[in-house]
Amino acid sequence: MGLFEKLRAELIDIVEWVDDSRHTLVWRFPRYHNQIKYGSQLIVRPGQSAVFVHQGKIADVFTPGQYRLDAKNLPVLSTLAGWKYGFDSPFKAEVYFVSTRQIADCKWGTPNPVLIRDPDFGPIRIRAFGTYTLRAQDPKRLLEELVGTDSVFESEEIAVLLRSIISNAFADLLANADLSVVDLAANYRELSEKLRRLVLERVDDEYGLDLPQLWIVNVSVPEEVEKALDSRSSMRVLEDLAAYQQYQIGQAIPTAAANSAGGLAGAGLGAGMGLAVAGRMMPQLVPGATPAAPPPPPAPPAWHLVQGGQATGPFTWDQLTRYAEAGILRPDTFVWTAGMAAWSPAAQVPQLAPLLQTPAPPVP
Repeated sequence: MGLFEKLRAELIDIVEWVDDSRHTLVWRFPRYHNQIKYGSQLIVRPGQSAVFVHQGKIADVFTPGQYRLDAKNLPVLSTLAGWKYGFDSPFKAEVYFVSTRQIADCKWGTPNPVLIRDPDFGPIRIRAFGTYTLRAQDPKRLLEELVGTDSVFESEEIAVLLRSIISNAFADLLANADLSVVDLAANYRELSEKLRRLVLERVDDEYGLDLPQLWIVNVSVPEEVEKALDSRSSMRVLEDLAAYQQYQIGQAIPTAAANSAGGLAGAGLGAGMGLAVAGRMMPQLVPGATPAAPPPPPAPPAWHLVQGGQATGPFTWDQLTRYAEAGILRPDTFVWTAGMAAWSPAAQVPQLAPLLQTPAPPVP
């Protein structure tokens, strides 16, 4: 500092802080050798507090207003300096201006996912972020615990600490909230206020800070959990597994129809699947409609035999088996059933081959 600046500093008789920043919490007034002239004017603007520090001890604190610095307005400093008969010469003191207005646009977020036990989905990891406002509540506590001898103290210097405190309090809040992850969005306001109180308990008494506002903006889950939640929501809307299968088929129709390799086959597949889905969902779409009963199983074929020059029957397969065992049905016996063009010997009908096999002779 040059001679002119020294003299200029000695001649200045107004102590003030014209705050042109938005994130400065504490600013120290620069003085040559910390000397302040007797009778100087102290101007503390709205949203500020002025703290006088003498030899490492906090003396007097001034709220917004204009003051004349003398023994009357500096009772604590006068006691610390031992001025028994007043003073009329420059005195040494450090003056710290503390911003007591709200500092907005402060952001917080969980650096790592927070593991919670969801009542519906079990253990699940979630992330959260939001905003908060910061304000100096107790200038003395703030100077003692955080500022020290810094000439300028910004809100960013405490942002990491506050984010850690908020993240820790957020984990404690969710552990005791007993809310499912799908219900968090509906309770953001209530959870935000509870979170603010939890954080305030940890920073008010210890650091002299206040958080007038704290908001939870969003709570998110991993991508795979989002897909599982979407699938579960779809299943609940469709109410059962069969409807969910129909939903899956409906989702596949555009892909199959748009497949250029499939051509008309893909289009036919899409149309067929659409008709199948429509047929299955029709009873659900029409109130009071009942699904059609499945058709009865087809009747077994009936067989006819030529016995003594006459057509006999119809006979079932079990009857043909007994006739073959009794020797009535032989390879040269003419037979007929639906689907045959004419009567044929049994040996020429492939369906009857198992009945006409020669049994093994008895063991000698």
